[in-house]
Amino acid sequence: MYQNKLNLTPNDILEKDFKIDTRGFRLKEVDQFLDLIIEDYNTFIDIIKKQEQEKDELTDEILRLKQQLRDANVNVEIAKANTSTGTSNVDILKRISNLEKVIFGKEDNKE
Repeated sequence: MYQNKLNLTPNDILEKDFKIDTRGFRLKEVDQFLDLIIEDYNTFIDIIKKQEQEKDELTDEILRLKQQLRDANVNVEIAKANTSTGTSNVDILKRISNLEKVIFGKEDNKE
């Protein structure tokens, strides 16, 4: 993916032969080669920074999605608990009304 952005491969660096002048290697040739290596290092640094930023964004998204999943699971459990008892507010009010009638007596009988 990033290979076409780079100037050199590890094998290019390993097998590089410099021509020798009377005082040693040709400085201009060595400098040009080192410039290519520096350019590749800068490219690698940019790639690493972008991937670290993407990793951080994805990690944040994973954490957010995990929290949403936990919240959804809690809501499902609450819904299951509410439906498993089979009671609703209307049922509870009817039961309370019936209990009041039993405890306090029917108002129809008092009159």
